[in-house]
Amino acid sequence: PVYNIVLGCITGAIWLGVSVVILSLTGVIHINGRNQISMLWLWLFSAFINSVMQEVLVRGYLYQMIKNNYNIVVAVLISTGLFTFAHGGAFEAGILPVLNVITVTAVLEYTESLVAPIVIHFLWNGVGAIILGGVSLAEDYPHLFNMVISGNSILSGGSCKIEGSIVVLFMNLIL
Repeated sequence: PVYNIVLGCITGAIWLGVSVVILSLTGVIHINGRNQISMLWLWLFSAFINSVMQEVLVRGYLYQMIKNNYNIVVAVLISTGLFTFAHGGAFEAGILPVLNVITVTAVLEYTESLVAPIVIHFLWNGVGAIILGGVSLAEDYPHLFNMVISGNSILSGGSCKIEGSIVVLFMNLIL
């Protein structure tokens, strides 16, 4: 389990960190201000619990059940579809965010554990959304920094924020 926690931390930090650096260097994102968040720790804890519950339900239960009864391709397609459907508006965002969901399933297959996908999912939501403001979560989640996204939507992610960026997908594929 410690190996999977470390792997998840390293992978998640590289995935998010390198993506943000590349997007910053290309000029499609920048930070424009900071917000006050009371009880930031509670929001981060909420994002952690949310990540755990989603991973346990989708990849820990549904994916495994479908994979055991059918095959890995059917499991990936159905669990990714359900996961994406549960994230309102994700299908309108196009194929890139959907492909990013599949790559976290690849981490599950590689590690044979839910721990690394949970850590990666939490870093994405906790740091990417609550700290940086560059990942879409529910409207009631605050963000510490105001990330401004502009320019080519394939590169920047457009209205999907960075999770719709081709840079994030390439980082996923590399990792």
